[in-house]
Amino acid sequence: MLGKLYLIPTTLGENEPLEVMPISVKKVVEEVDYFVVENEKSARRFIKKITPKKSQPSLKLMLLDKYADALEVQHYLDICEKGMSVGLLSEAGVPAIADPGAEVVKLAHSKGIQVVPLVGPSSILMAMMSSGMNGQNFAFNGYLPIDKGDRKREIKNLEKLSKDKNQSQLFIETPYRNEKMFADLKSFLTPETRLCIAADISLSTEYIKTYTIKDWGRVKPDLHKRPAIFIIHR
Repeated sequence: MLGKLYLIPTTLGENEPLEVMPISVKKVVEEVDYFVVENEKSARRFIKKITPKKSQPSLKLMLLDKYADALEVQHYLDICEKGMSVGLLSEAGVPAIADPGAEVVKLAHSKGIQVVPLVGPSSILMAMMSSGMNGQNFAFNGYLPIDKGDRKREIKNLEKLSKDKNQSQLFIETPYRNEKMFADLKSFLTPETRLCIAADISLSTEYIKTYTIKDWGRVKPDLHKRPAIFIIHR
């Protein structure tokens, strides 16, 4: 029998894993020794936190970062042909969503390996759930351009798409640039457009608010270096 590829969620911050995910995740981590990870140090820290008694020397970690060799990655699931399962870990949240792990999932399908997604926190879905915007029709757009002119055009384009399709538009920014993004959104969007900012999702410092751009002019959240999701709807 072939091994399986388990898609293992991780926490969105330093909270306890079992506060935000079911015991089934712990059980899978206990059983699996082979993991595909973005960062070895943080992966080991998460595995130790959720399964303190698991032997660290027994772990076989395969790196999937920007330096990973594409040909080497193609062999990451070879062990599944021997009946051993592999766990795919994200740096934060769920694997393969805004995450390079999608390539490994694609590989699993091409090899006929069963893909098993496990329940855990997704900042994108949790932000959408709590925004009060259209959860029937939404799109995630990743990072917006850094150049101010290009960014303005993209923000206005997303606002138009939202209005024309009744579609909520989600995007993210590097945490230390959140304040600049917030300023640009207030500057470029029309006063009636709604903006949701969801920061530190699932943490004790969680901040989730939705206002019109006009009303955001009276609110000054501290977003510096806080992981955040931005959602707009016109």
